[in-house]
Amino acid sequence: MNAEAGIKEYITALAGRIEDELKTSLPEQWSVPGALRESVMYSLMAGGKRLRPILVLAAAEALQGRAEAAMPAALAVEMIHTYSLIHDDLPAMDNDDYRRGKLTNHKVYGEAMAILAGDALLTHAFHTAVQAARRHGVPADVIVDIVEELSRLAGAPGMVGGQAADMLGEQGLTKLEELEYIHLHKTSDLIVFSLKAGGRIAGATSAQLDALERFGTCIGLAFQIQDDILDLIGDEQKLGKPVQSDVKQGKVTYPYFIGIEASEAKVEELTLEAKNAIANGGFPAPRRLLELADYLMKRDH
Repeated sequence: MNAEAGIKEYITALAGRIEDELKTSLPEQWSVPGALRESVMYSLMAGGKRLRPILVLAAAEALQGRAEAAMPAALAVEMIHTYSLIHDDLPAMDNDDYRRGKLTNHKVYGEAMAILAGDALLTHAFHTAVQAARRHGVPADVIVDIVEELSRLAGAPGMVGGQAADMLGEQGLTKLEELEYIHLHKTSDLIVFSLKAGGRIAGATSAQLDALERFGTCIGLAFQIQDDILDLIGDEQKLGKPVQSDVKQGKVTYPYFIGIEASEAKVEELTLEAKNAIANGGFPAPRRLLELADYLMKRDH
């Protein structure tokens, strides 16, 4: 089996485990209005790469940690990511009709319910993260660090700040640094959280956490630049959404500033930097993280 086939099977297997857990992540015994529960689960189970939760589990694996102990943090970050997509798609934000080849949440359940579904996922993420201590014996001080970092990296100085800068940037970005700020916070910050959460649960040292942060920053930026490239030259069927949407909306992207070839070279450079951080970070089982970096660089959707 070649390396690419191996990593694809690894991703498929982990994504399947994550989706099985997501199905029961909103407890049946909780009294939740039916329409809200349905709206939440519609987006939570709409597929997608499950990249962030996979990175939580892969980081724990790199330190030979327990996957079951890392799973609550994996589910939590997917909930945060899903809420952000629901809100991103709203008419007041990106105004998208389709996500992953399906109608967006507000197109099915209305804008008000879509907003509430996002709110529910955001708050439920923190409840879910705490279950690593409640059910799997992860020390409370580790959970405190994870919850603190999640609230920061998903909040105003992190993902939400990146989204705000993206929205404000629609009025016209003039510097590559401004676009990079958006990419680093809108995309990289949750990826950094994912890796460090998995690392913390597996007992990472401060040096290993620094290596995971560098890895996450680099692959997060590379991931978003690749998104910019795919929006121009990708396959609409594979992407599950219209191509050239950024151009149609007048959004400035990496290829706009430096061209497609230079953007592709930047993805390769960032991927190498990410892999070096892990290769030199003293991880006992780094293989899957290194393979994931290569896989993401070559992805076509």
